[in-house]
Amino acid sequence: MVKFRVVVTGKILPLALETIKQHCEVKAWDDPNKPIPTETLQEWLRDAEGLYNSGFAHINDALLAQTPQLRVISQPSAGYDNVDLAACTDHGIPLGNTASALTETTADLAFTLLLTAARRITQGWDMVRSGRWQKSSDIPFGIDLYGKTLGIVGMGAIGSGVARRAQACGMNIIYHNRKPRPVGEFQGTQWVPFEQLLSQSDCIVVLTPLTAETRHLFNTNAFAKMKPSAHFINAARGAVVDTEALYHALVNNVIAFAALDVTDPEPIPGDHPLLSLPNILITPHIGSATPETRTRMAMMAVDNLLAGLRGERLPSCVNNEVNFR
Repeated sequence: MVKFRVVVTGKILPLALETIKQHCEVKAWDDPNKPIPTETLQEWLRDAEGLYNSGFAHINDALLAQTPQLRVISQPSAGYDNVDLAACTDHGIPLGNTASALTETTADLAFTLLLTAARRITQGWDMVRSGRWQKSSDIPFGIDLYGKTLGIVGMGAIGSGVARRAQACGMNIIYHNRKPRPVGEFQGTQWVPFEQLLSQSDCIVVLTPLTAETRHLFNTNAFAKMKPSAHFINAARGAVVDTEALYHALVNNVIAFAALDVTDPEPIPGDHPLLSLPNILITPHIGSATPETRTRMAMMAVDNLLAGLRGERLPSCVNNEVNFR
């Protein structure tokens, strides 16, 4: 049996790799300390039919122009800002992602950041751990979530999951997308213009994809329109936020607190000015970091890859206009 030729660009779940190898000849980049060099990727892709982009290599038109046999690109991720989607479509290559596999776990993480920020959990733990907890009057005070207004920027499946969790805490939910979703799709929520969301929200959770329009969406002007008591949560992509603007907003008490699972740059250097502030919490991009979710993501990406190689419709495709039927 003739096998498909596939390139794997980074670390991959052993079960996923073994499943691919049952159907494909695989060239896999396995150096954990550095990404696959562009020259190597170009060389490997010249006769490849599939790309499992676990290393999240940057894919652009110039690269795709040199891959005449490539049939499908599959990534074990929800986001795809490392890929030129228009170029994939122009070359007739479907791009598979795994958005549905990580919805609930990412919603868990985003809401955990909100709860942790609101109740100053990390500050309290630091006080106890360092032996500074001497009397009750010294403890850090947070805020109640009950009755507060939560603004969600990017009300997709993950945003809906965060909204359900927030409603269980008695929060009022407003959201902003480019266009309002159909009436009744997100029960108990209200679409509002972006600037209204900024000014009305006690807490803001960012879940929008990174695009040319959303890059630095949260800048100096946006932070200035928020409440001084606002709690800002980013679980989307780091570059949706102007990092310097966020730093100045926190230093100058333009907003009260920020909690981030994503940063720009990422990873954030240990000497970055943000890390010196008392009113910020940063986690190392752990939105999907559970064994259950990462396994689902890896195997969904395998399903997308194999479907594309066989000329079948991808179970989860970003550019459906070129998805096979």
